Amino acid sequence: MSGFRPWMIALLLWPGAAGSADDPGAAADPVLAAARAALARQDYGRAASVLREGLSGAPANADYHNLYAFAARKRPSPDLDLAFKHYHEALRLDPGHRGAHEYIGEAYLLVGNVRKAREHLAALDRLCFFGCEEYSSLKKAVRDHEAKAGR
Repeated sequence: MSGFRPWMIALLLWPGAAGSADDPGAAADPVLAAARAALARQDYGRAASVLREGLSGAPANADYHNLYAFAARKRPSPDLDLAFKHYHEALRLDPGHRGAHEYIGEAYLLVGNVRKAREHLAALDRLCFFGCEEYSSLKKAVRDHEAKAGR
């Protein structure tokens, strides 16, 4: 190829260059920073509050929907209906959102829907050309779920 340059590959492989919703550049967002800090402390109520407020000003933010759903799923009294609603919205806004595919797959395992979890695992397989943490994590969760179920 005459127009091919090695720097083109480097740019494509540079973290965040593709504009992924899961990229580290998202840390500059104060809503995400506050929500992630609350999640790190396992303060799911605080994370949900921060994200709910963030969504009121940015309803088209797939990261907010994804983490809001995660907080709803992880709190002491999980609200799976709310979690599924926001995971679906995150994926509607960004069909390639790896985090949402991983987390909704985990949520499907909580309700015993292995088939749907595997659909999201397949989506991650397509999205992650060279493998990714989200794929590996969901694959392990599916495997562990099936082992517990005696499959």
